[in-house]
Amino acid sequence: MKLKSLATLRKAKTGRKSSWDTSGRNSDFWTIPPGESRVLAEIEGPGCITHLWMTQRHHYRECLLKITWDDAVFPSILCPLGDFFGLGHSIVNSYQSFLFTASTRDNNQFNSGCALNCYMPMPFDKHAKVELINQSNEPHRQYFYIDYELYDSPLGNSGYAHAEFRRANPFNGWGPRVEVNTPEADTINKGRDAWNKNYVILETEGRGHYIGCNLSVTNFTGSWWGEGDDMIWVDGYKWPPDLHGTGSEDYLNQAWEMQDNAYQRNGSSVFEHNTNGYQTSYVHHLENPIHFSKEIKVTIEHGHGNHLCNEMSSVAYWYCQAPTSVIEPPSVVERLPVLKDEKNEWLK
Repeated sequence: MKLKSLATLRKAKTGRKSSWDTSGRNSDFWTIPPGESRVLAEIEGPGCITHLWMTQRHHYRECLLKITWDDAVFPSILCPLGDFFGLGHSIVNSYQSFLFTASTRDNNQFNSGCALNCYMPMPFDKHAKVELINQSNEPHRQYFYIDYELYDSPLGNSGYAHAEFRRANPFNGWGPRVEVNTPEADTINKGRDAWNKNYVILETEGRGHYIGCNLSVTNFTGSWWGEGDDMIWVDGYKWPPDLHGTGSEDYLNQAWEMQDNAYQRNGSSVFEHNTNGYQTSYVHHLENPIHFSKEIKVTIEHGHGNHLCNEMSSVAYWYCQAPTSVIEPPSVVERLPVLKDEKNEWLK
């Protein structure tokens, strides 16, 4: 909501679904057995989910947040819990952006207690179904609020919120031992090669607008990973693409690598120099969404010309005119973070 509209009175009914203990005691959480899912909320519309708050101690990659709109038989949001809220690698950290915030006393640690908030508006016409899937081998304890508004009629031209997780472990680069910013790394990546070989953040069909992503890197080489250009195609392939950038940190609205900060529209929710090699960056196109009428493909090189072989994962966020299916995340084993052994070497 824009600040100037805070005083505007609207005809709406406010509601909340939460994990409160209906017995009146203080066990204000739900426990989801291993391998099972729970419906956290079903809401009859027209309406809009205005805020999600969730807190838990672990299973940031093992649990999936699943949201389905109206009469769709598929979800439009299906992401690991931590990644959806902007925290990759199962690492918790306190950070603040306009759409997402997180707060913890155990910054830069794996699987510890953390409060997660989402303020991304999620309107719907008929029905909203919010689920949490526990794909771990342990019981999962979840506290949650789901705040929403109900209206007499749909919001008109509003799109449906979507979010999708992708991962490449490792990204299939051609020269992982090649130093960045050297003549050997300065290869040509154009045309169909770029279309086919870049890391894909989002590829979807329909009419809507893309509003950004988070991008996580496990930096196996220890060198700078961000020389790759962003390339975004709108409504089909052409060369050059509709939007062509100059480097990963440039697309992420920073420069001279990423820094240890988290701003309203961009920043580092997890910073690699605080975590011994794990980075999660985000950028949200709030004033400059990327509109598409038929389809969109959002990609980025990993290293210049795609020469690096680090682990990469991402969550894309967009609105679409109608509910659209998203890809199934990798299996729980295939999406767990890459760890280090006692010698500080990656367990690839």
